[in-house]
Amino acid sequence: MKQIASFFRKFLKGFGSISRIVWKQIKGPMKYFYLGLMILFLYLPIIYLIIYSFNVFPANRRGVISYKNLGKWNGFTFDNYGKVFTNKTKEAVLLTLEIAFASSIVATILGTAAAIGIMLMKKRTRTAVLSVSQLPMVNPDLVTGITFMMLFEFVSMLLAKLGGARVNDFLRLMIAHISFSVPYVIFSVTPRLKQSSDMLYEAALDLGCSPLKALWKAVIPDIMPGITSGFIMALTMSLDDFVVSYFATDKLQTLSVLIYADTAHGNIGVNPALATIIFIPLVAMLVGVNVRRLAKEREYEIQNKKVKMKKV
Repeated sequence: MKQIASFFRKFLKGFGSISRIVWKQIKGPMKYFYLGLMILFLYLPIIYLIIYSFNVFPANRRGVISYKNLGKWNGFTFDNYGKVFTNKTKEAVLLTLEIAFASSIVATILGTAAAIGIMLMKKRTRTAVLSVSQLPMVNPDLVTGITFMMLFEFVSMLLAKLGGARVNDFLRLMIAHISFSVPYVIFSVTPRLKQSSDMLYEAALDLGCSPLKALWKAVIPDIMPGITSGFIMALTMSLDDFVVSYFATDKLQTLSVLIYADTAHGNIGVNPALATIIFIPLVAMLVGVNVRRLAKEREYEIQNKKVKMKKV
């Protein structure tokens, strides 16, 4: 029995050594294989969408192009891109982009100012305010949309009693999109502020800057990556929003609301070229921001090398 137990111990020890050697050999390729699977899982639907945006879609019985059968390849064409900006779709796209960029700019300014103010608070107050500011991020969109609808109707009733005009639909959309975008900006800017040093602001004051100028010249450039990330996040959330836009306005239709209305009523459906056109600017913006960040990091490394060479 002792010999058998000794044999099994040696066997398991040898097997463990072989397993460790094999794992070291395949560990590197496995990491890249896993990374490739994750990227494929995330971007395969987008690649599918881009490919089928060049597909020929037949007309239905009413003579209207139907995009419902997206799984069948009927031939290559550019016609889908020529039919994107027609009729209501053009107005919806322009309204969506206008609301997205305008609300994102305002939300970025408000969110950055709020993040700076929060970081100047005492620790307990700062923790409480940060927790409250993040509630809209976890709040269901349905609840947020219905809340805005009730709020705007209540304000419109008050204005009607006072003899005023009804709240403009464009203003409704702007207020709603700014409101749910500000927490994302705060969430993006706050970590960057935590990494920034208070001595930078104090040094600017010591060099003769006013508080506002020190904020603009010293603090803002230092936290600019966080501000940029917050702007991109707010822009993406605004372009993607459907529920809040659906409940916040009566007459105006953003792109997501228009697509829902057409699909729900069995009309034209979704043109894949439309989503592709909106996706391209976001990718270009992300690539531009990352290239700029990498260039700055490269410049910083070169400067550090020059300083080390001078010291030597």
